[in-house]
Amino acid sequence: MTALFSNPLSIPVLGFCAYSGTGKTTLLKQLIPALIERGLRLAVIKHAHHNFDVDVPGKDSFEMRKAGARQVLVASHVRWALMTEDPVDDDPQLQHLLRQIEADKVDIVLVEGFKKLALPKIELHRAAHNKPLIHIHDDNIVAIACCDETTVPDSLMRLDLNNVAQIADFVQHYQQNWQAEEVSLPIDASKAAQMDDTENSPHGISVSQGVAAVLSQVTPIVDTELVSLFDIDNRVLAHDIISEINVPQQTNSAMDGYAFAFSNLSNKPLKVVAEVLAGHHYPNMLQDGEAVRIMTGATVPKGADTIQPRELANEQDNLLTLLEHEHIVKGQHVRLAGEDIASGDVALAAGKRLGAAELGLLASLGFDRLPLVKRPTVAVFSTGDEVSQPGQILKQNCIYDSNRYTVLSMAKKLGCQVIDLGIIEDDEHILTATLRSAAEQADIVISSGGVSVGNADYIKTALANVGNTQFWRINMRPGRPLAVGNIDRSLFFGLPGNPVAVMVAFLQFVQPAIRKLAGELHWQPQFIPAIAQHALRSKTGRTEFLRGIYTIGSDGRIKVSTTGAQGSGMLSSMVSANCLIVIGDDTATIPAGESVFIQPFADLL
Repeated sequence: MTALFSNPLSIPVLGFCAYSGTGKTTLLKQLIPALIERGLRLAVIKHAHHNFDVDVPGKDSFEMRKAGARQVLVASHVRWALMTEDPVDDDPQLQHLLRQIEADKVDIVLVEGFKKLALPKIELHRAAHNKPLIHIHDDNIVAIACCDETTVPDSLMRLDLNNVAQIADFVQHYQQNWQAEEVSLPIDASKAAQMDDTENSPHGISVSQGVAAVLSQVTPIVDTELVSLFDIDNRVLAHDIISEINVPQQTNSAMDGYAFAFSNLSNKPLKVVAEVLAGHHYPNMLQDGEAVRIMTGATVPKGADTIQPRELANEQDNLLTLLEHEHIVKGQHVRLAGEDIASGDVALAAGKRLGAAELGLLASLGFDRLPLVKRPTVAVFSTGDEVSQPGQILKQNCIYDSNRYTVLSMAKKLGCQVIDLGIIEDDEHILTATLRSAAEQADIVISSGGVSVGNADYIKTALANVGNTQFWRINMRPGRPLAVGNIDRSLFFGLPGNPVAVMVAFLQFVQPAIRKLAGELHWQPQFIPAIAQHALRSKTGRTEFLRGIYTIGSDGRIKVSTTGAQGSGMLSSMVSANCLIVIGDDTATIPAGESVFIQPFADLL
């Protein structure tokens, strides 16, 4: 019997296995579009048995790989592919392949092949092929898609091999049930103390798994409101905005010059019959042999279709000679009505966050009130008897509360309505009451401190009293102790106590949750490649976020260095930084001169 499957991702994995010739690839080609129509985002891993190529000889990527490059990444504006030369004695390791999937961007991974490996699978079977059933020796088969002649045991789901819609129903049901069973991890108060055992265990989840788990719990706000342009500050559009006018409204001149019909172009002078200023028009039809003097933005008269710049023309006594006329192109320097935005076009789509440029565009279309998603409400408090309120005398052995103010500031920048609950003392009953009250008022409740393994950290037990927990540990630094859970319909984040860890955890986990809640359904964090100016060190098995300073070198490339010491309590390092340097969990060292990804602070900090 095969072993149980250990899934390294926060999304389900489902295989399709069969003997050669059964039609796995044919089925998947039909199944994939059927699942996409249902709203599922898919990743596919296919097992190849031969020395395959995804490129052809003569192409740069092929030749560079054949020349000895271990990895070759090919990218365009629509896709990218990474080819890695990694010879192994047996089949490739599925666990390793699954870790290459960007789990935050897909809902389920479909695997074709790997029939000998332990993973949940749908077996495909045709009785006419006279092949034995795989499920007899594989406990991981969850269903059999087959023809009428195949005998299926009562313990397994029978699917019609020729009914793609039925198989799609099964896959969708599997994906939905898997999320409910595997991602949601409710606990009760009696289990809260056991969480401390995970501090030194290998079972913390990756950053991408954590983000996927968080986003799976977020349901976007559907309530909307009409808001005046004057009162909009970084809010999100609830509906598409349809332009009621053409932009530009009329066909107009892109520069100061002369308007005429291209068909009149010759060595003969044209008669200048009028001057057209911006905001005015020439009321007559331009006749053969005529031109008008025209200013930038002025409406091009009927009968004209081309503009010659003033500096390339010579006018004397209302007779116009066009210089370099052999280079004139029909339609040059003319901006057509609706060229930018046509009447009836979508000017801005729902889910767009509105900054200065967006507000300017909508004002130019005549809109003074816009339909917005209602603000998410975020309640924030700090915990710990050692935390003092700024403005008060600092008690001995205590620190001033900085975390609450950084969290409140970032939430406000994301357009949230914030509720400041202050500092809550380390008392289980008071914390329980605070969480219950906060969840009644807010979509998201955020605390800082009280989520590590100390005896006086009561957040875990208080949360267990009123809600449930998704996870407690993230394989990252800083910010490993991170509690994520639910209190009724509210999402709860228990951020670490160290100030830098609070800001890093907010950027990676709270920010995407708020953006999805507010209607930014397709938002993705911005990661930019940069050149490391000195060696960067991390530890495999965790994602490292270093505070960095990036600049643009004289060669036009982005270069980055750390701010120096990286202690989690050093807020000054966040002040001097303008980005996070992100080192993946599979990397221990980035040598000087090598590429590394950075996450700029521009959005929130």
